[in-house]
Amino acid sequence: MIKRLLIANRGEIVTRIIRTCKEMGIATVAVYSEADREAPYLDMVDEAVHIGPSNPLHSYLSIEALIDAARKSGSDAVHPGYGFLSERAVFAQAVVNAGLVWVGPAPEVMKSISSKCYCRHLAAGVGVPFIPGTLDPVNDPRDVAAYGREHGYPLFLKLDKGGGGKGIEMVSSEGQVEQIFQRTCSIGNMAFGSGACYIEKVIDSPRHIEIQFVADNYGNCVLLGERECSIQRRHQKIIEEAPSVVVTEQERELLFDYSRRLVRRMNYHGAGTLEGLRSADGRYYFMEVNARLQVEHGVSELLTGIDIVKCQIQTASGEALGFRQEDIGLRGHAIEARVYAEDPETFLPSPGRISGLQLPETGRDLRVDHALENNYSVPPYYDPLLAKVISWGEDRTRARERLISGLEQFVIVGVKSTISANLRILRHPNFASGDFSTAFMSECFNNTGSHFGKEGPR
Repeated sequence: MIKRLLIANRGEIVTRIIRTCKEMGIATVAVYSEADREAPYLDMVDEAVHIGPSNPLHSYLSIEALIDAARKSGSDAVHPGYGFLSERAVFAQAVVNAGLVWVGPAPEVMKSISSKCYCRHLAAGVGVPFIPGTLDPVNDPRDVAAYGREHGYPLFLKLDKGGGGKGIEMVSSEGQVEQIFQRTCSIGNMAFGSGACYIEKVIDSPRHIEIQFVADNYGNCVLLGERECSIQRRHQKIIEEAPSVVVTEQERELLFDYSRRLVRRMNYHGAGTLEGLRSADGRYYFMEVNARLQVEHGVSELLTGIDIVKCQIQTASGEALGFRQEDIGLRGHAIEARVYAEDPETFLPSPGRISGLQLPETGRDLRVDHALENNYSVPPYYDPLLAKVISWGEDRTRARERLISGLEQFVIVGVKSTISANLRILRHPNFASGDFSTAFMSECFNNTGSHFGKEGPR
């Protein structure tokens, strides 16, 4: 079993991993940049290591600095959290080469599935439906235009190795092809080291459905239900819940069958997520694999009672999962609201110092994952996620009511936050009834005269 774990990340996910490590008796090491010297979790760990300046390129994205921190602290394992280097196979391989345990899927698996086209071929090979489009990257805008003439517009141009909602653009006509192709390739080269793109058909009024799974080295693959992540802006999730109101028990079994086929073909060990879309007529399409812990993993934890971080650590240590599929029940309903340091109307970032803080009262039915304290400075250099408020209820109505109540108790002074935006979403009749798609934000808010829901820079 891992004895000393370095957490190669920042923010609320650090406190989340610390919590499980303390329960397991594992020592923890945090890293911090110049901007995070005041981070409250630095007092929660056994050791904190400074890794560089505020610029993430020279701190949280520096493989050399992170490996050096692991060595200096005597860590025997590295957990990447999410974001930053969490899905970079080159980082996973560097950890393994340093003689450390990588808490995640094997580097060679990560390298393969970082290509969405590879995953589309994988799905085709095991009979899992995927979103129609090209199986391989398109190398020239003329190829995109030719596809559009044959199959029609609109279509999506997506980065083969994109992630986090970046590098996804809709092409509505042939006249847009050249500009969007060049822009998407440029984003890919800068953000992901690859400008390769492929084409996907636009699915009308889809719902974003994903399957959480955990798999060990002994052939045990357990599905922890589906999550609905359709409330998004600019392909970024805002509200997540489980189970989905539209997935029937029969459909869930079908999705579980698809998931097992893919996980086994990938030879994947650890925790991961299979993301997909459900069309308005009830068809399911595989989209991509997230080879890491998801931001919204807490929703599945409240629904099933399974600690997913613990599963990651156990499987990375070579242990078998302590449960099987028949041990898993989906109990009640869970909903998560992400709270960002952003203007709730424009979604523009709002860094600054927190001058007042009141957290919701937590308990069995309400969980708040955060790394906040009064007088904490929210830096402008990183993703502005501040906290996740997660509720559980005997049914969806009770879970929604508890989440609303929790958010009403949540007060942050000194920086703007999206708490009020979350409340507007949760109170909207379409959300309350479960009648929505990934177009919810534009359909339900852009026509109200408010800026709420319009796209701004991230």
